[in-house]
Amino acid sequence: MDVNPVETILKRYDYQDSWLVAMLQDLQTEMHYLPKEALEYMAEKLGISRTRIFRVATFYAAFSLTPKGKHRIHVCLGTACHVRGAGLIVNTLERQLKIKPGGTTSDLQFSLDTVNCLGACASGPIVVVDGEYSGEMSSLKMEKLLKPYRKGKKES
Repeated sequence: MDVNPVETILKRYDYQDSWLVAMLQDLQTEMHYLPKEALEYMAEKLGISRTRIFRVATFYAAFSLTPKGKHRIHVCLGTACHVRGAGLIVNTLERQLKIKPGGTTSDLQFSLDTVNCLGACASGPIVVVDGEYSGEMSSLKMEKLLKPYRKGKKES
């Protein structure tokens, strides 16, 4: 494992374990998940137990110990989005990406997740790709939405 990204993060926070959550957020942003080896290295350099660092990493739902895709797709399944066809959008994405919600494509390009509400009910169904909201989504619009990500034109 390349420790340079971890070292950069540790230096940014002056090796202060009081910044552990922020360090884990930065690590996940950098690597798209929290690799076990990186967490062990971080625990050693911070002088804290591996148990403590893994407890924090597994407590927060925002952290992942498994690899996530370069591009993160979230489909809202809240009531307003659901009645407007969000389930069909999820089915379309499952077929196109060949993964289920919670999964990541084998090339690590896409991860698919569903959420209960994104707070944009009037524009539902809502799909968020890498933090960009797209409203009034349909199965037909999904292919057009993902096209630039598939061609590598959109970088995260």
